[in-house]
Amino acid sequence: MKKLFRRFFLVDFLEGLWVTFRNQHPKYIYTEQYPAERPQIAERYRGAPRLNINPENNETLCISCNLCAIACPENLIVVGWDRNPVTKRKDLTTFIYDTSRCMFCGLCEDACPVDALELTQDFEMASYTREGQIWDRRMLEEGPYPVKYKS
Repeated sequence: MKKLFRRFFLVDFLEGLWVTFRNQHPKYIYTEQYPAERPQIAERYRGAPRLNINPENNETLCISCNLCAIACPENLIVVGWDRNPVTKRKDLTTFIYDTSRCMFCGLCEDACPVDALELTQDFEMASYTREGQIWDRRMLEEGPYPVKYKS
């Protein structure tokens, strides 16, 4: 009988509503002023990828070993290279990174022997098209440009 009474009068539903409304008091509400004030990012957060550049000669640190592409479980990294006949080394020609499919696991970052690829704390990677999520070498070296809003 008690079970039927609780079901008929929706007691469980009303108790749930009471919990919701009890916690919606204005003193419990916290609003971040996001565009004007940037949020604090956790130290170990993995966000936008970046190809690091050697500050001495202003060239990328990538040695075109392709280990990042091999380590990636999503197969979203494409490394293109040409053999330099003078130095007999690989020269990086293209580096394509598809951020739309990336799960930001950091395996590519761990596989890189020269720390050329890293996942930064940049989190603003939105674009209006899918093609905007496919980053080329230039975009990876420069990084995303967050919009500065005026308050």
